[in-house]
Amino acid sequence: MKQLLSAAVVKQSLASHSWLGLCTGALMYLICLSGALAVFHHEWERWEQPRIEEFVALSPAQLQQAYAEAAARIGETHDIIIALAAGDSPRTTISADEQAWFVNADGRLGEAVNHSWAEMLADLHIYLHLPHSWGMIVVSIVGALLCGLIISGLLAHPSIFRDAFSLRVNGSPRLEQADIHNRLSVWGAPFHLMIAITGAFYGLAQFMGLLVALTLYDGDTEVMMAELYGGHPEVESSLAVARVDRALAQMPEIAPEATPFYITVEHPGETDQFILVGAEHPGRLIYAEQYRFTAEGDYIDHVGFSDGAAGQQFIFSVYRIHFGHFGGLVTKVLFLIAGLALTIISVTGINIWLHKRKHRDAINNLWAGLVWGAPLALVTTALVDLFVGAASVALFWLLTLASMVVAQWLDHESRVRGGLQLLTSALLLALVLCHNLKYGWLTNAAASGINLSCVLAALLLLWWARFSWRRGQGVNQALGANAGEVA
Repeated sequence: MKQLLSAAVVKQSLASHSWLGLCTGALMYLICLSGALAVFHHEWERWEQPRIEEFVALSPAQLQQAYAEAAARIGETHDIIIALAAGDSPRTTISADEQAWFVNADGRLGEAVNHSWAEMLADLHIYLHLPHSWGMIVVSIVGALLCGLIISGLLAHPSIFRDAFSLRVNGSPRLEQADIHNRLSVWGAPFHLMIAITGAFYGLAQFMGLLVALTLYDGDTEVMMAELYGGHPEVESSLAVARVDRALAQMPEIAPEATPFYITVEHPGETDQFILVGAEHPGRLIYAEQYRFTAEGDYIDHVGFSDGAAGQQFIFSVYRIHFGHFGGLVTKVLFLIAGLALTIISVTGINIWLHKRKHRDAINNLWAGLVWGAPLALVTTALVDLFVGAASVALFWLLTLASMVVAQWLDHESRVRGGLQLLTSALLLALVLCHNLKYGWLTNAAASGINLSCVLAALLLLWWARFSWRRGQGVNQALGANAGEVA
């Protein structure tokens, strides 16, 4: 590869790679960190409310009873969603707008759904806590820039594959950071490119959709959306409460290979209401095939995500591909590892640039405060949520900014890094202890797995803090006050 690229191409690629990395570094770090954790979104939900009945087999009649009760409570709304117990989310819920309840084994509505911390984490990853219309665009642009970073990074380092197993540690900090950055980039390049493309798709899809509508549909976006996602069927009903029980009861005959996992009643209570049953097809990446029924429960048709045009199938496969929601627990663990690797790549990329500057200023301190303040803020908000039942976005950003301010005040990256790591480790252990004191040591497999992972993460941070502290002292002694440390 090295012989195929001229020195000018390599130099220009390196410059492009550096500037793209600097422009997106902080945002990329927050998106990657939250995205790696959000792979286990359903498990975090089960951790937040661990005492809910799970794997409850509700009959269609019991589900109808629960839906009728929820519809009466909710009143007028655009749609009502029933999430059926399935897979890694073995709980049945009914929701509309800001209201949601679990369904008990007897078919009655139970405890209100409260997944505030899991939702805050997902909101950070998808929207960066910005207004959703703007946040998704910003995150998608970062995804598009990540594509450029991956390509320019490969072109800027023509010997990167030859040195795929070269890792220099305990030497120059800059070379060590560069080796970690380059090795993880090579090993995870296919995954990172897939994440970048699918991530960019979400926010930029509306612009691409507008372009397609202008080109192929004379600007009529409604016609285009109807063709892609299925239009509103021609129905008329006099029922006040849709018969979700009849629709669900027919699924074994209509699609015996599919597993229904959600039901949506569109325009509930209106004369044009209808029912959508979303079902997962084994061995397929599509999020779901949608089967449509009248409000009386009579089958109409299916939209075609499982056997329609290739574009339809791709659009409805992006979610599972991006978040690793296929292949079970093993796939999720692999996505977690790869996501954390991309997080480290984001950090080491900025670290390399900081080393090259050969001087220290506020950027060094603020970067260390952000890198280790964000995890501290996530753990703290989870701990607060455990006691008050609400995760505060404001508290997350306040703690992150406070960590950056303290880092600038102390003006010593090793102390800041080690201190934040120690504090995060202590809070992780406190989080597990408080969770078990509140709910008991054994609740459900997901909650137990989360708690065990938190303990392991706390021990890793404890070791890392000790290592960082010793190494920071060594760097200071060797290089004096002008040593340029990094996060």
